[in-house]
Amino acid sequence: MMKLRFASMTVGLALGVTAAVVVACTVASYFYSVHHFQSLLETARTSALAEGELIRTALEHQMLENDRTLMAQMIESFGKQSSVEQLILLDRSGVERYSSKPGTAGNDFRIDSPTCQACHRDPPERRGSSRVIETRGGTILRTVVPIRNREECHRCHDPRQKINGILILDYNAGEVRAAMTRDLRWMVAGTGALTFVIVGAIALVIRVSVLRRLQRFETTARLISQGDLERRVPAEGSDTLAWLASEFNAMADSVSGLVGEVRTQRERLETVINSIDDGIVVLDAERKIMAANDAFLQRASNSREQVLGCCCYEIGPRPCNLSDCPTLACLRSGARQVRICERKTGNDTVAWEEIHASPILDASGRLVQVVEVWRDISERRAAEAKLAESYRLASVGVLASGFSHEMNTPLATTLMCVEGILRETPAGQGGQMDQARIRDNATIARDQILRCRGITQHFLRLSRGQRHAGDIVDLYAAIAAAQRLVDPTARANSVDVVVQPFTTTLHVRADEAELQNLLVNLLLNAIQASKPGGKVVVATQGGDAVHICVTDEGCGIAPEYRQKIFEPFFSLRQGGTGLGLFLSLNAVRSWGGNILVESTPGKGSIFEVVIPVIDPGPQPKDGL
Repeated sequence: MMKLRFASMTVGLALGVTAAVVVACTVASYFYSVHHFQSLLETARTSALAEGELIRTALEHQMLENDRTLMAQMIESFGKQSSVEQLILLDRSGVERYSSKPGTAGNDFRIDSPTCQACHRDPPERRGSSRVIETRGGTILRTVVPIRNREECHRCHDPRQKINGILILDYNAGEVRAAMTRDLRWMVAGTGALTFVIVGAIALVIRVSVLRRLQRFETTARLISQGDLERRVPAEGSDTLAWLASEFNAMADSVSGLVGEVRTQRERLETVINSIDDGIVVLDAERKIMAANDAFLQRASNSREQVLGCCCYEIGPRPCNLSDCPTLACLRSGARQVRICERKTGNDTVAWEEIHASPILDASGRLVQVVEVWRDISERRAAEAKLAESYRLASVGVLASGFSHEMNTPLATTLMCVEGILRETPAGQGGQMDQARIRDNATIARDQILRCRGITQHFLRLSRGQRHAGDIVDLYAAIAAAQRLVDPTARANSVDVVVQPFTTTLHVRADEAELQNLLVNLLLNAIQASKPGGKVVVATQGGDAVHICVTDEGCGIAPEYRQKIFEPFFSLRQGGTGLGLFLSLNAVRSWGGNILVESTPGKGSIFEVVIPVIDPGPQPKDGL
């Protein structure tokens, strides 16, 4: 490409020089041809005039001798010369008397004829003896020689007359033009050859002394632009190009120094920005990414080449949405914006980001770009959540402490009374239905009171910051007990509670009262969410961990509430305390498990309790 460009420059210069030389030679040839023709014409005119005077002298001598035959022969003899077109002798009235071409009689030599007017239209003082005129036969050089009336002629001619006749000598001017044309052709040929030699020499000199050296400038400039900051132009000689090369090298030294300093500062700035854990990205007015640090690229799971120039909403899922984009809000208002958003990480966990969008203004104060700073606040939110949970637990502990203290005494009294009823009403005695019904109700009342006492003791331990080590609990017995406790509520709401049979015996390490309370809470929530005639299914699956799934066909839970339902004092049911799921989740997590939720609004929910399974080993018999 560079060679083609310099070749075109050489051709352009050569064509320019050629055009200039051709124009100069053309103008010079034109003026030379005009001058040369005038010179040849003047020479021919002088020759014709001299020859005419010679003929006139000879004719005058024969006129004095009055030998007309010899005069005709002389005119015919002179007219046979190769350069003479015609020789005519006229009398004073313009009548042709003798001619070298006898067959041309009838030539019009009147004063008013066009051939005569070529000379007679000018004043006498401006008339020449010779003139080039155009005739029907071509271009001729006509020389007019007057035969004056001298004294020796007066014997035959009137003395009052000044001339006795006119001798017209016509030369063929075409030969003059042909000679001029031949000379001009030779001159043009020589000039053309000389022009090509000059142009070739000039092109060679320009290419060697100018273009080749300019090519070094272009090569050096291109290499410098490609990053070779040490490349310089050889400064040879003492002419203008050598001085220009020295100045170019000085400028390149200055630019290289500035570029090196800018590069160092840029690398230092990039190192500082990339060492920041917060994600930093610069967006233009169309939200196209102009720059980004490594922390942002890690969050976006893309390389720098993939994100630069792309819109921020095209690189993957963002924690914010279009309706609440901090950059759009910053572009609209021109003020700093802050958003807290949830972001999904690569391992399907949730991270919370605090996004600061700040405007970047130009010198005129116009907002041109926005810089976003993404700060991971997951640990801070977790700490805030733990602190809030501690405050809530403290409140719950104070409440539980007083509640447990006040409830234990009436529960103990009631329990003593119910146990007395059971002792005084023997089982199976007399087969009376009233006594059996009283015994069943008393048994349920005792179980409920024992459950209340377990709950109050659990709250009391929470208030004191104590955790129960847990017992080995038979899961089937715990689920059966929970089903027995919620059956009255299920019958009242016309909901069927179905427990799918176990394939194996499963045991978990947990607090039995807390586990029953967990199952009762889940079952009661499912019953209350179901419509009359609905069904609640309890399914259990073993393995590395025990999975207890409570499925209902109720109203479901909206996505925005699925995380909030485990927060204390948050309830979707009117009159609910919002403590059931909160306490249940904390209990399960204390056993090393978790509670998962899947729900579709209008179709129902699935609460899955995951608890590590254990092998209980041989169990001691009762009484040993």
